Amino acid sequence: MTKLKQLVESKAFGSFIIFVIIANGIILGLQTSRSLSPSTIQMLDYLDWICLGIFCIEILMKFAVYRLSFFKQGWNIFDLLIVVVALIPSSGSLSILRAFRILRVLRLVTAIASFRRVVAGMLLAIPGVGSVGGLLLLVFYISGVLSTSLFGEQFPEWFGTLGKSMYSLFQIMTLESWSMGIVRPVMEVQPYAWLFFIPFITITTFTVLNLFIGIVVDAMATVKESESKELQQGHDDIESQVAAMYAELKALRKDIADKL
Repeated sequence: MTKLKQLVESKAFGSFIIFVIIANGIILGLQTSRSLSPSTIQMLDYLDWICLGIFCIEILMKFAVYRLSFFKQGWNIFDLLIVVVALIPSSGSLSILRAFRILRVLRLVTAIASFRRVVAGMLLAIPGVGSVGGLLLLVFYISGVLSTSLFGEQFPEWFGTLGKSMYSLFQIMTLESWSMGIVRPVMEVQPYAWLFFIPFITITTFTVLNLFIGIVVDAMATVKESESKELQQGHDDIESQVAAMYAELKALRKDIADKL
């Protein structure tokens, strides 16, 4: 069991799994081509099943090593769910599941540490992002009501209803054809419309959206700092164990010397 644990936790084994995940992703991409011959499609199906078999063996090896501790790691559960979904027969009413086989490529997130750090940072940022999202929704609603009242009569295709106004404002926020496509035509009828649009772009595009980025970056920095503390703590524990062993050996050598 110790050798199996060393194998599962080895860098070479992890690199092999990453290679299989990437290869499986390429195979699934090739299977979407409609110009492949039947023999090529059959060969790709065999390779796909080989990759799935390797994933199943990996999960079984990890479960044999960690037992119930396997379920204490969220990444292990994520891998298990992806493999279980892939094992469901994709025929009949479940044929749509065949398209979801590409989700196996998401296992790269669990296999590569930097990917895990990014995802962990995004999950940690969810509460802050939710607050900023609520603030952005409030700004959109207020601006939607104002723009419908101000420009709805002259430009019903963009601001005729609250829904149309909020969609147009979303387009403006993304800076997609906002000037020549919407704002300038509006300003030809209402020259002072810029007094509404410029503050809206400033608040949404250059302020609120940057808050999203700031929250995610801060969360990722927190995750990285937490990992660094754990590594440092582990290093300190090893040093303390070595120091304790050295002290015991020193005391034992002294006892032997006294007896002699």
